[in-house]
Amino acid sequence: MSRITYADGSPNQQRNSLRRAIAEVLRRMSAKQNLDAEAKDMLAFIVFSLREIAALVDKSAAAWEKRDYYLKADAYRREWDWVESAANRLHDALREERWADLPMELAQLAPQFADVRVTQFTRPATLWQGCYTRLMRPR
Repeated sequence: MSRITYADGSPNQQRNSLRRAIAEVLRRMSAKQNLDAEAKDMLAFIVFSLREIAALVDKSAAAWEKRDYYLKADAYRREWDWVESAANRLHDALREERWADLPMELAQLAPQFADVRVTQFTRPATLWQGCYTRLMRPR
């Protein structure tokens, strides 16, 4: 059996990169005083990133199941089951313009990213620009 190589890094590396990006955005959001267009873009970026993390978790769990490690795959999914529900709650708050619910949603997200150390901002603002418009598009 040959070794699997990933062009964009392994699912674990991709997930860690997304977690780092979300942690940076959360830190930038904490410094904002009001909800402007950039803040909405940042929130939409968090939704997209959380959904991508959920997809990567499924990909990793499927790899465990392929090797007949069903218990490990189930435990892994349970460990990350908060991701999709957080993305859906945040998406619903944005779509329904429930701006008062956003601080509570972000406060619930913060502990999940407490282990990610952000000493310097490395992600450019172009990363989240236009995300709110893309999120609000009808499907």
